[in-house]
Amino acid sequence: IYCSVYDLLSEESSAEVSLSEATVMQDPSKQEAISTLEIEMMTDLYNRLSKSCHKKCIPPKYHEGDLNKGESICLDRCVAKFLEVHDRIGKKLTSMYAQDEATMKQLQAQQR
Repeated sequence: IYCSVYDLLSEESSAEVSLSEATVMQDPSKQEAISTLEIEMMTDLYNRLSKSCHKKCIPPKYHEGDLNKGESICLDRCVAKFLEVHDRIGKKLTSMYAQDEATMKQLQAQQR
């Protein structure tokens, strides 16, 4: 499900929507389920990013109310790296999903 939702939301694959995905986009209940899943995925991403970068960049005992320069730089880099890796993984999963889908179509064509 993650890959097909990612495909629906990806800018690169928006021009290549399959028939089954187009059907999903027309069904309001499926659209709502996809929207809910997208919100849950983005919430999870934000929570994991926040927890990971906070743990890496901010000491457990706060000395000041505001972030110092080192903490701010660390957080900027951490968030950028986290999102870059997330994007790379999403693209790889999308690619793998497309390959699997093509393989399944070939197998179905051979069985006919």
